[in-house]
Amino acid sequence: MLRASYAWIFVVFAFALLPRAASGGDSSKAARIVRDSGQAQDSSGAVLPAPVHLTAEQDRDRMLGLLGLSDAQMRRAPATDPKAPNAANYDESKAKAHRKLPNPLVLDNGKRVTTPGQWWNERRPEIVADYEREILGRAPAELPGVKWEVVSTTPETWRGIDVITKRLVGHVDNSSYPQVSVNIEMVLFTPAHAAGRVPVLMELAFAKDYERALARPFVEPPAPGTPGHWGVDGHEALARGWGFAVLKPVSIQADDGAGLTEGIIGLMNKGQPRSLDDWGALRAWAWGASRALDYLSSDAAVNAHEVGLVGHSRFGKAVLVTMAYDPRFVIAYSSSSGEGGAKLYRHIYGETMANVTSASLYHWFCGNFLRYGGPKTAADLPVDNHELIALAAPRPLFIGGGSNKGDGYAEPGGDAWADPRGMFLAEMAAGPVYKLLGGKGLGTTQFPPVGTTIDSGDLAWRQHQFGHTPAPNWPAFLDFASHFLHTPPHPQVLAAR
Repeated sequence: MLRASYAWIFVVFAFALLPRAASGGDSSKAARIVRDSGQAQDSSGAVLPAPVHLTAEQDRDRMLGLLGLSDAQMRRAPATDPKAPNAANYDESKAKAHRKLPNPLVLDNGKRVTTPGQWWNERRPEIVADYEREILGRAPAELPGVKWEVVSTTPETWRGIDVITKRLVGHVDNSSYPQVSVNIEMVLFTPAHAAGRVPVLMELAFAKDYERALARPFVEPPAPGTPGHWGVDGHEALARGWGFAVLKPVSIQADDGAGLTEGIIGLMNKGQPRSLDDWGALRAWAWGASRALDYLSSDAAVNAHEVGLVGHSRFGKAVLVTMAYDPRFVIAYSSSSGEGGAKLYRHIYGETMANVTSASLYHWFCGNFLRYGGPKTAADLPVDNHELIALAAPRPLFIGGGSNKGDGYAEPGGDAWADPRGMFLAEMAAGPVYKLLGGKGLGTTQFPPVGTTIDSGDLAWRQHQFGHTPAPNWPAFLDFASHFLHTPPHPQVLAAR
């Protein structure tokens, strides 16, 4: 049974922070396509705007213009390669350029937070508001409904385990703007012989890992630590009697600034470019993960009260954002999420704000965040990512990364670009919030040796000896999760003979 303190999440919020999916929409008001012109009109005959198509560079320049900035005012993004002339900092002694962290347990008016009620009702909303204004952007108040379709249901055997595989598509209601279609793709594996509803871990997967989940025969995973391998082995979750889902975030919103007038963001903006405080891809992916959980809650094979999240790198960031907004997810593994994820912005090591506000990555965030790659610095932020981690409290959260011996790109044997120590420091600084809510933090302030698992509380940490990959820490996370997720009694896991 989940710890009693988790009930706070459901009682206080009642999902107030979740933009709930609206019901299907009034067909009398639905937009229609005019056959002879290809344009869309609403029920009054008003012509809807055609989608705007910009490159990422054009859209970023437009956003900078709205801020009164130009690209010339943005800081030069450091290189991953430590041998490059403009290399990122990989010297820990130079990493603490901004030492003072915002206190997650002090209100904006200076009053200390001493009770769970103050956290839920006062301080937590302040932190969420800061993130929405400065970093993540605001999701629309009313979002469309999603109708889930079970495309196929297939009994099969996955490396000795009988499973039921369901391929699913969530069709987002686009009647308000038919020029943009959004179809959320997910595949769900559940044990065929489970004695009851099972917990499910849902991976927010890179496109190539989603395709591997669909490939037959089943793809054997490479050895843990293999460079360029960004997925986890769902078979290991099934071997414990749990289910495993693979969600394709780029079917919700493209991972590209050129795609911001498409996907769920483009649908809500009717194909037009964003305003400065509109949500970015991280928040959109989190919305899509919540809609996937809506489906899982309806599946008779799934214990909807024990669904967790898994994500690596940019999708490790999305995992943290999803945990902040959807209290129904009960546990998470965020791997190598780095800048914009678990890493402290104020720990200047590896990837920096100048990198994530570049034309290749700025779309993860709202337009206002661009200022922090230019005239503003991390010291100007009203929040830092120990507070993003704290927004998951008191639910269990496992954060991991790879070795500091190599940046993960020019030297693929390491993960220094993601700044493992900066992630550990953020997790450590979130501990007081967990304690206030009846949970337990890391229990140490000492950065542990590589390969050491810290998992005695509700916050867990591990740094493996390889590069930018989640696989080596996956078994440790599963062990951690086993304290919170529960297999139905007497599961028959192995394939029937």
